[in-house]
Amino acid sequence: MTQRRSAELGTESIGKLLIAQALPASIGILVMSLNMVVDTIFVGQWIGSMAIAAITVVVPLTFLIASIGMAIGVGGASIISRALGADNYEKAQQTFGNQIVLSLGLAVFFVVIGLIFKEEALALFGAKGAILAPAEIYYVIVMYCIPFLALCMTGNPVVRAEGKPKFAMVALILPAIGNILFDYIFINVLDMGMAGAAWATSISYFICFVFIYWFFFSKHSELKIQLHCFKLKHTIVREITELGGVTLARQGMVSILSIILNHTLFTYGGETSVAMYGIISRMLMLALFPVMGITQGFLPIAGYNYGAEKLLRVRESITISIKYGTTLALLIFAVIMTFPEQITAIFTNDEMVIRDTPNALRWVFLVTPLIAVQMIGAGYFQAIGKAIPALLLTLTKQGFFLIPLILILPAYFGILGVWISFPIADLLATIVTGWYLNREVKRTLK
Repeated sequence: MTQRRSAELGTESIGKLLIAQALPASIGILVMSLNMVVDTIFVGQWIGSMAIAAITVVVPLTFLIASIGMAIGVGGASIISRALGADNYEKAQQTFGNQIVLSLGLAVFFVVIGLIFKEEALALFGAKGAILAPAEIYYVIVMYCIPFLALCMTGNPVVRAEGKPKFAMVALILPAIGNILFDYIFINVLDMGMAGAAWATSISYFICFVFIYWFFFSKHSELKIQLHCFKLKHTIVREITELGGVTLARQGMVSILSIILNHTLFTYGGETSVAMYGIISRMLMLALFPVMGITQGFLPIAGYNYGAEKLLRVRESITISIKYGTTLALLIFAVIMTFPEQITAIFTNDEMVIRDTPNALRWVFLVTPLIAVQMIGAGYFQAIGKAIPALLLTLTKQGFFLIPLILILPAYFGILGVWISFPIADLLATIVTGWYLNREVKRTLK
């Protein structure tokens, strides 16, 4: 039964498969995003706007470490998808075992480093002024559970690679519900402040870990946790590293962006501007969840069919994914442009934040209708195992365009220069990705 399920990736209609894969992924991302939004609302309403700024500083730092697990998960999942498509179960199983060892070992190592150099890390990511004290409280507590988050990020793409999107969805929903529940208890009922927010987040990571690794011990999984597969195999580690390096580079670039962005925002707008971006970043995650879901659903379909040498199905999956993603992005664009004031007021009572955020929100989301081309294009090369173009396209927006723009434009336009950097970078990255994807499709998917 389980083998037949993964084989459906190569036989079912692409449209039906994409909905079956993307819908659970979208729901999972939605709930996870809502969790982050509700978390920000609770923190903003019950602790204050500086608490939002503190989380905005800490989250990119902790996620940089956890993204090691994400990189290993996505890189390994690409190998597993293609291995299952080629009926090479042994390679898929060996890859999974190597993923677990790499993720746990590296996450623990960097958590220790992060705790030893706590002050330096927080200062680097922009914890200044009134932001520093709450940021330090949140950081120390959350760091201890980062290895669990890293293992979750490793396991979730593997679940999707098996063709089990509903389980991957539940793995995102359970910790989100747990975080919201414990936020209410620890912050509102027990009045634990930032420590309460941190403990709620940490417990949610552990909940996710328990569910995902229960799945791999259960009858529902084709892949099993087997000790003999923990022995690292050079060829597999190298392939995981090459493909996972794309995800790690992307998250690393996001972290570099966060460092530059937080310092720039603080310079031109103070703590208030950092809090404003805290709201905007949550909306970026929440609002784009359908397009992210389409991308997540697309990856195992493209990878499996590429491994099975069904190139026409790969091409069809690209076309349909971009079409669905663009339609959803247009709807998102309409909502953000129409209701930015109402969205901002949900998060905080700070009058200055409420006054200035809507305009910034409109600028940041200005080119949203084009975002699907960028996401699907970069994801395609990672799905089929082409690490170099995947890496370059992944770095295009943040590394090649957004960071330079943020370094240059505020000198001429002040804080507005930060906000207009986002749509310009999105537009340029979409043009580059669209051109490269179109060339590759014409050349290889005939």
